[in-house]
Amino acid sequence: MLKKILMAGAALALTANVASAKELKSIGISLGSLGNPFFIALSKGAEFEAKKTNPNVQVTTLGYDYDLGRQNTQIDNFIAAGVDLILLNPGDPKAIEPAIRRAQKAGIPVVAVDTAAEGADATVTTNNVQAGAIACAYLIEKMGGKGDMLIVNGPHVSAVIDRVTGCDAEVAKHPGVKILSQDQDAKGSRDGGLAVGQSLLTRFQKVDGAFAINDPTAIGFELAAKQLKRTSFPITAVDGAPDAETALKDPNSPQFVASSSQDPFVMARLAVDAGVKILAGQKPAELVQLMDSKLVTRDNVNDYKGWSSH
Repeated sequence: MLKKILMAGAALALTANVASAKELKSIGISLGSLGNPFFIALSKGAEFEAKKTNPNVQVTTLGYDYDLGRQNTQIDNFIAAGVDLILLNPGDPKAIEPAIRRAQKAGIPVVAVDTAAEGADATVTTNNVQAGAIACAYLIEKMGGKGDMLIVNGPHVSAVIDRVTGCDAEVAKHPGVKILSQDQDAKGSRDGGLAVGQSLLTRFQKVDGAFAINDPTAIGFELAAKQLKRTSFPITAVDGAPDAETALKDPNSPQFVASSSQDPFVMARLAVDAGVKILAGQKPAELVQLMDSKLVTRDNVNDYKGWSSH
């Protein structure tokens, strides 16, 4: 999915017209949800890197709660405010492109972070296909290579799509594994994971494993499983968040067995760095920077360094 988006946007990327080096005085950031620790860490990483460039930089961070109309409004407000750079966690890889074009027409570079967007000047994201693949490969191993499995999905953004793609590829290698459901959107949140978990576990009486697209979803889903006394199957996810570390270290909560790591703090730093270089008239060496994901399990969590913001 990410590759298709990048191919479609490559010919149009880097359209911000910067005749000479421009100082970074203000940056506008639009992120999925400020209720998700991942996006809080992204915000902190962006501010940290921006202040390295200019200690007096003004950073405005907003959450759009996966409402594309709200994100469009945020971008238009950033344009009206005359920010120098926009950092964007796109709500939709294609539908957000006109808003990106409006920003670029106003001379404001747009860098996509965590998820891809057509027309963005640069993108920094985790290798989400890899993240989904290693989490599901481990889950299937814990299932003994067979059984009935759930994929607890999320918002229709490139990062989530790619994680499910990676997971589906692993499932395809094991004819004995059956996916019971993979179309339920838990909104990438703990509350969503709880609600979808209650629904799916009531609907399916036999579940041998579950993959959630991020840690908040997995933690909410695990809570649903506990409430329904359905704790005999393993759960994996993506993020490597502090809450996942805690869960993986908890001997009284063995159901959550692994999470594929991300580093939102470093991700945001790389995105701001790319934006600063674009402002200086430098074309990015790569249109997209992919960050590797590593699997954090109950066996290796004590060696895991966690998100860099810590």
